[in-house]
Amino acid sequence: MFKRSEDNENIITFRPYRPWLNEKSSSVPSTAQSVIPAWYKNADRFAKHPFTEEYYQATKEICPVPKEGTDSDYGKIPTWKACPAIMDGFSTGYILKTPCDLTFFKNEKGTIDVRASDKKYEDFCIKRTPMPQFEHPKGYYRDHFAWYSNWGLELPDGYSALFMTPMNRFDLPFLNTTGIVDCDKVHILGTFPFFITEGWEGVLPEGTPYLQIFPFKRENWKQEIEVLDEKEIYTKLVNNANFYRKPDGGIYKNKIWSRRKYL
Repeated sequence: MFKRSEDNENIITFRPYRPWLNEKSSSVPSTAQSVIPAWYKNADRFAKHPFTEEYYQATKEICPVPKEGTDSDYGKIPTWKACPAIMDGFSTGYILKTPCDLTFFKNEKGTIDVRASDKKYEDFCIKRTPMPQFEHPKGYYRDHFAWYSNWGLELPDGYSALFMTPMNRFDLPFLNTTGIVDCDKVHILGTFPFFITEGWEGVLPEGTPYLQIFPFKRENWKQEIEVLDEKEIYTKLVNNANFYRKPDGGIYKNKIWSRRKYL
C-alpha cells in the first residue's frame, strides 16, 4: 500500500525486531542530518592562513567580478565546507546506529575479532569468513564482519533503498559493502557485510552510525550521448564561470540547490 502523510510526503516505517526495543532506544533509526559529525560542523567555510588564522582573500583570477560597490573586493575563498554536494551526502536519508559498545581486538590466533558489551546483542555484529571471488578492499583486514540489523523498514510501493557506509564518514574505521533492497516488498533486513581498517583496534561506541539509507523511486532510464563541438564547450565553460564565480561563492546553494526533507 502506497503510504503518504497528511502533508503528501512519503513515509518510511521502521520496525524493531527485538522485543525490548522501542522509539526511545539508543539504536532507534534517525535522520542522517541528526548525526552530522562535529568535525564537519566545526570546519571553516572559507580558507584561512594556517598561522595567522586570517581569511585568504580571493583574486580577480579566482573571482572575475568584485563585490557590488567595490572595485577590488573579490571576497573570500570557499573551502570544501561550502560545497552543497558534500553537505547533501551528510544529510540525505536515514541512519542505523549500533545498539551497544563493540570492541574490536586481536584474538589469540592473531585475527581481528569483536565483542559486544551487551549479551543481548552478541549476534548484532558477527564475524564471517572471506567471500570467495569478491574483490577485497585494500587496507582492510581479510577477515570481515556483518551487521545484523535490529530494525527493519518498509517503503511505499515502487520504492527501494540504497544501504551504504555513512557518506563522507572517513573517520569511521569500517567500510560496508553497498547494496539495494526493494523495501516495499522486503521489510526484514538481512546481514550487511563490512570490513575493519587494517591495524585498527578499539571501540565503536553505542549509537555509532553504521548504515546510511537512501530511499529512491524505481524508474527506468535510457542513456544518450551528446557530443559538443569546441565552440559549444568553450561557451558552456565561460557561462559556467560567469554564473558561479561570485564573491564568497554560494551561488549553487542559493540559486540551484533544492531542499530535501527527511523527518
